[in-house]
Amino acid sequence: MCFGAFWCSPSDVPGSLKHKQIGILISAILVAVISFVGGYLDVSNIILFPVLGILTFSIAFISIYGFRASLISFSGLLALVLSFAYDSKTLEIYEYALLVGLGGIWYLLLSTILHYINPKAHTEETFIETFTLTADFLDTRRQLIGEQPDREALQTKLMTIQSDLMERHDTLREILLTSRRSSGKSNYQGKRLLVFIQLIEFLETAVANPVNYKKMDALFEKHPKFKTDFQDILLELSTHLRWIAEQIGKSKTITVNKKFSEAFKTLEQDILELKERDNPEDYEHYLMLQNYFEYQKKQYNKLNKIKWLLGNPNLSSEDYIKKDILKNFINSPDYNPKLLLRSLSFRSTIFKHSLRLSVTMMLGYGIGVFFHLQNPYWIMLTIIIIMRPSYGLTKTRSKDRIIGTLIGAVLASGLVFLIQNPYVYGALGVITLVVAFSMVQKNFKASAVFITLSVIFIYAILQPNIIEVIGFRVLDTVIGSVLSFIAMLWLWPAWSFMEIGSNLKDSLKANAEFFNAISNYYQIKGKVPTSLKVKRKEAFLQTSNLSSAFQRMAQEPESKQNHIEDIYELVVLNHSFLSSLSSLNTYIQNHQTTEASEDFKVISNKISDNLDIVCENLKSVDFELPKAHVKDVTLKTEKFEFPASRITYEAILQSNDERNHKEAHLVWEQLYWLFSISEKMIKITAKF
Repeated sequence: MCFGAFWCSPSDVPGSLKHKQIGILISAILVAVISFVGGYLDVSNIILFPVLGILTFSIAFISIYGFRASLISFSGLLALVLSFAYDSKTLEIYEYALLVGLGGIWYLLLSTILHYINPKAHTEETFIETFTLTADFLDTRRQLIGEQPDREALQTKLMTIQSDLMERHDTLREILLTSRRSSGKSNYQGKRLLVFIQLIEFLETAVANPVNYKKMDALFEKHPKFKTDFQDILLELSTHLRWIAEQIGKSKTITVNKKFSEAFKTLEQDILELKERDNPEDYEHYLMLQNYFEYQKKQYNKLNKIKWLLGNPNLSSEDYIKKDILKNFINSPDYNPKLLLRSLSFRSTIFKHSLRLSVTMMLGYGIGVFFHLQNPYWIMLTIIIIMRPSYGLTKTRSKDRIIGTLIGAVLASGLVFLIQNPYVYGALGVITLVVAFSMVQKNFKASAVFITLSVIFIYAILQPNIIEVIGFRVLDTVIGSVLSFIAMLWLWPAWSFMEIGSNLKDSLKANAEFFNAISNYYQIKGKVPTSLKVKRKEAFLQTSNLSSAFQRMAQEPESKQNHIEDIYELVVLNHSFLSSLSSLNTYIQNHQTTEASEDFKVISNKISDNLDIVCENLKSVDFELPKAHVKDVTLKTEKFEFPASRITYEAILQSNDERNHKEAHLVWEQLYWLFSISEKMIKITAKF
């Protein structure tokens, strides 16, 4: 039963209780069935190898249904491999399979009981991670202010953090929205949902500024004091977010440092001094700094609101968000069986991964049998742990697994010579196994060290010649790792440049829809429509997916990084486009704005047309072509004169309405930036 519970544990990940229960239950059924079938695989190799390949492919192909399904798939593969290690002398195979299934059911009951004992555990843990990542994002933004020797590296780091942050947002969305939909209104979940909304707004405002780094660099070079002041404020914001993360779940009252508000007052006074100078350039700098300052002030207000919400205030029913609004933000996964049939194609990454894994498993087991290795299933175990759909992760895991196993083998050899007590071996085996699985997500190399220690200590109880066991363990691990790495290179490889075009199109399309929603809202005014918030969520999600796809591409061999410079530029431009959209969206939602001018409508339509051209260009882009097929082009398009010259700062100064000055400066600044980005995208995609 303990094996069944252990094999079903991977699907116990943060998310809604219902999804978690269904995941563990399916895992329990799958491991029981696979243990039963695997127990009868003691047949001739003529039958064994094709059955092993078919079972591996079928179990791995379940991953097509998403992240939780991939964990269920891993449980099934684990049960399949370890069925080769089962000796049926003690129990009949059907009894063993039944006990494995009951172990899974026991784990399901235990997980459910623990949830009801501490229902807030997963929510609080994910919130802590989200607060910490948001703080990291702000801190990286702080480092980007002013001229940097390696701004490209910082921007790449920023995209990575944003991708991780979007994953936490998705988890929180599932936990908070699905639970409220299924169990009705909960004060705790309702307040945490309001905190979550503030964190989403926090990210959007952080993404929004600064957008045009060159302009900000020039400004800060002329006024270096403001650079330091803004960096200090961002540092305080990130520090407070980390401190809040430490205090979540504790009874201690969360407060904001009074010096923080004083820093804002000092900075505001310094910015006002620029306004009083009789100089158009200083007044332009004042408008830039004042808009940037107001964004940081909003962050400060959000920080205060989060602190207030975490203080468990009394809220009325009107303060909570209605269910009919929440349902728009819930993504229902597609579990249609037809998805399996649609994915039976070499265009599917999961299909190729499943096929690659099944062939590698057969090859690994064949090597173990042919060379009469002690435990051939160790090779297969290494393969299913290491091999992933992406090259970069498989390569990293192969290296970490080999290094971790070698370190673990050396440590175990020394301890076995020093200790001759089987009871101590047993205790150490359990302790190292627990440590190994607690570290598997955070440090795979360290996890491999402790898994090796655990296996060797357990075998030390049963095998008198433990040094031979250690030797075979190292050999099997090396064979499994090498096979996994070679398979990723030669067996139906899924290089990221084959899919990056689709990721670019999806992200650009989402950004275009977000821009159109912002443009419509600016022209119509009124209450912020839910559709605008949904479009914003989708734009951030698709941009995060694009960043992850590019990171995978950057980890692949240089020979497979086709056109990576152009793709990187498109990814950065796409991020800049979203930043500008966020700046525009944040401003018009929080300020009373004037009626949209005809120029605004003309430019908005032009930007939308440009994005359509980029998406159309991407449809015909084949990133598999070598660089020789790419050439510089001169675009033959109708020249569009951006009408920014009609709103010069001299003209702005003729009006005494400072609100109009700020609006004109920010809105036209962002429109010009969006237009410039869209033009650059057209030029890049037209080269192919």
